[in-house]
Amino acid sequence: MSDFSHIDQNNQPGMVDVSTKEKTRRSATAQSIIDVGPEVMALLEDGDIQSKKGPVFHTAIIAGTMAAKKTSELIPFCHPLPLESAKFTIEPSSNTQITITCTCITTGRTGIEMEALSGVSGAALTIYDMCKAVSKDMRIIETCLIEKTGGKSDDYQAAP
Repeated sequence: MSDFSHIDQNNQPGMVDVSTKEKTRRSATAQSIIDVGPEVMALLEDGDIQSKKGPVFHTAIIAGTMAAKKTSELIPFCHPLPLESAKFTIEPSSNTQITITCTCITTGRTGIEMEALSGVSGAALTIYDMCKAVSKDMRIIETCLIEKTGGKSDDYQAAP
């Protein structure tokens, strides 16, 4: 038997059966860090970067929300979840880096970590897309789960 939840006794992939689980409030927070470099960061003004395509951070929040809502369409074994909240913060964390944080909340039978991770990934990719005319030397250097709550398994908090 596999230690992976998405592999059954016959070594076949599939969705986890959550039909017998209780519905509980679940939340997850994920983070992405994108190094945009000094050229892009020099365009930061009043908490956002204005590009020919529009306000970068505001557009990234919209794209991140859309990505979180469509997680089950992107990741094959994710259950469709009623996304009750998706909140983002996007702010500079150094002279070349931007940190994106997304917290998602649902009431359901399975966790919402993948929605938070999809949200920050979609936002980071949108920042890259909107700023690539200025510099293609940007790097998404980290995407990770920061914390999760709810469900049968213990709550999770990433090590500092």
